Formats: sequence, C-alpha cells, structure tokens
Amino acid sequence: MKHTKLIAMATLLLLGASGAVGQSLGDAARAARKNKPESTSATRHYDNDNLPTNDGLSVVGPPPGGDASSAAPKTAAANSPADHQKAADEWKDKLDKQREKIESLNHELDLEQREYRLRAAAMYADAGNRLRNAVQWDKDDAQYKSDVDGKQKALEAARQELSEMQEQARKAGLTEKDQEKESNSPDKR
Repeated sequence: MKHTKLIAMATLLLLGASGAVGQSLGDAARAARKNKPESTSATRHYDNDNLPTNDGLSVVGPPPGGDASSAAPKTAAANSPADHQKAADEWKDKLDKQREKIESLNHELDLEQREYRLRAAAMYADAGNRLRNAVQWDKDDAQYKSDVDGKQKALEAARQELSEMQEQARKAGLTEKDQEKESNSPDKR
C-alpha cells in the first residue's frame, strides 16, 4: 500500500512539474519565430502576423464595375440592347457553325475507323488473303494511318478554334448560357 501511494505521489509531482514548465504549441511557435533570423532574400513571405490589413487590394485587369466595352473588341461593343442581341446572335451563329464543323470532322473520323476495322477483320479472317496481299495491305495501312492522323489533327484544330471563339465571345459579353442556348435547342439536333 505504501508503495502505491509513493508511485501516485511521484506521478502527481511529475505531472505538476511538466505542466508548469511546458508551454502551448502556439507559444512555442511564436518563440521559435522570434528566435529565427530575418530572411535576407528578395522574396517576401506573408503569414497572419505580417499580412497588411490597411492596404488596398491590387487587381490585374479592367477595374471592376468599369466600362466593359473598352476591354471588348470593337465589333462586340454594343450600346443598346438591340445591338447587344445582334452581336450575341452573330456569335451564336459562328459558334454553331464551328460546332457543326467539329461534329462533321468527328463523324468522318469515326467512319474511317469503322471502315478500317471492317477491312482488317476481312483481311485477317482469311489466311490466304493475308499471304497474297501483304504488300498491298501494308500500303493501305500506311495510307489509313496517315489519313486518320490528318483528320485527328484537323479535329483538334477545330476544337481549339471553338475554344478560342468561345473565349472571344465571353470577352465580348456573351455568357456561356447564351452560347449554349442555340446548340441545345431541339430543332438544331
């Protein structure tokens, strides 16, 4: 029993001593930050202690609430709602034509790939045909790969052009909702 009391008293003394000596994690971080030498590099590091609170916010680009038509291309500047609607309709037409071009290129590429798979299945199904027409098949195969590569590049270029056109339309004041309105209508499908 005496032994248990001694262990309990020793544990309480150790806990009390460590609590008096110990400090919170926040206090330890502040002390470490104070002891850390100042950085001599040209970069500036911001944290909650040195973040400016009374300075203004620096924004790159046109001022918010400013005249948006000054940043837009001259062709998209619209002074009245009718002019804005006309410009929006022009952009929609351009975007729809580009989407149709992409669909057409994608369809052509898909057809080319399907036809190749059919020819390949027919070629490899007959062992005699493979032996007799191996040279012609190699020429056709090389031509197919060249054609598919060209169509894929054209498709990618058309997609990139659509992306650029959408960005120009956005800069002209046309929202994505307005851009999608035409393409999602049932009569356009």
